[in-house]
Amino acid sequence: MTEGEQRRLQIEDVGDQGDGLARVGPGYVVFVPDTEIGQQPLVRITTVRENVAFAEVVEP
Repeated sequence: MTEGEQRRLQIEDVGDQGDGLARVGPGYVVFVPDTEIGQQPLVRITTVRENVAFAEVVEP
């Protein structure tokens, strides 16, 4: 996963801060604000870390 990459994710859960949570592979999580469980938004990855990434919605 790289910064700037776009992909469609399945929001599976909600994190402690209320952001949507998508799991990508074993042990890797992407946080997506302003999403709800069950949504499949197209997102742009904004920050990548060792086992977590942050993204913004491009298309709901």
